[in-house]
Amino acid sequence: MAQGSPLSRLKHSEAANGLALISPTALYAILLLAAPLLTILAYSFFKDGYLTVIHEVTFENYKAVWTDPIFRAILLRSLIVSGLVTLVTVALAFPIAYFLSFHVRPDRKSLWLFLITIPFWTSYLIRVFLWKVILGYNGVINSGLKSIGLIGEGQLIEDPLQMLNTVGAIAATLAHAYAPFAILPIFVALEKIDRSLLEAGQDLGESRVMTFLRVTLPLAMPGVVAAVLIVFIPTIGDYVTPELIGGGKLPMVANMIQAQLLPLDNKPMGSAIAVSAMAVVALISLAFVFANRRYLRGPK
Repeated sequence: MAQGSPLSRLKHSEAANGLALISPTALYAILLLAAPLLTILAYSFFKDGYLTVIHEVTFENYKAVWTDPIFRAILLRSLIVSGLVTLVTVALAFPIAYFLSFHVRPDRKSLWLFLITIPFWTSYLIRVFLWKVILGYNGVINSGLKSIGLIGEGQLIEDPLQMLNTVGAIAATLAHAYAPFAILPIFVALEKIDRSLLEAGQDLGESRVMTFLRVTLPLAMPGVVAAVLIVFIPTIGDYVTPELIGGGKLPMVANMIQAQLLPLDNKPMGSAIAVSAMAVVALISLAFVFANRRYLRGPK
């Protein structure tokens, strides 16, 4: 082959080297991410037969999904719970990330970040079960209130608190599980802020509060936006927490998908619900990013 042939030049170009470098990752993503999604999308247009799938294209599954009031109610509940979890998680994560970035010595930050990741040492399922123990009828909280005399006959509260099988319990469990995912991106955004900008604001007569609102918070918004998306998207599709903490009485969209795919063995309907839910989440996420695009462009 000639030294200067087009094929030889392409072989030694930066583009070819870049493609060769990312090809294993791209292949992994296609096989393990894109292929299942495309399969679910294809199944959503098929018909359901008795213990089989009829490979005939139809839109009846989507029509049945969007005309079903149960689906709309469960999807709305999922959005509300996920929104509540996101709000609580990000609101609690920001002060922690701010403390780590501005008040912890540089040589101690790695230790603090290490401590934040400790919950990941245990299984997500185990952490959910622990919250079930904490919030149970005879759990840690009720037992503690009994021991100090707040719960019992003739006391301020006669019966133990009913905390399980509530939206609040589901939100608290999910907020704890996804807290590190919110802390880390906000911390990274705060670390990138040039401290001289904060000093300049205070030199010009701004108070600490106004400097935070006008300088720190806008510059940290890319991390906040990332934290919101990282928490919101997976929590809306969580299956384990509503099943265990909610006792199956407050199902979310993932529980509805599971019921269609496994107990009812209606794969086309379950796939249509999954695709519909993904479309709604994608639209909400894109709208949120578009609404905050001025923060994502960076300082001019």
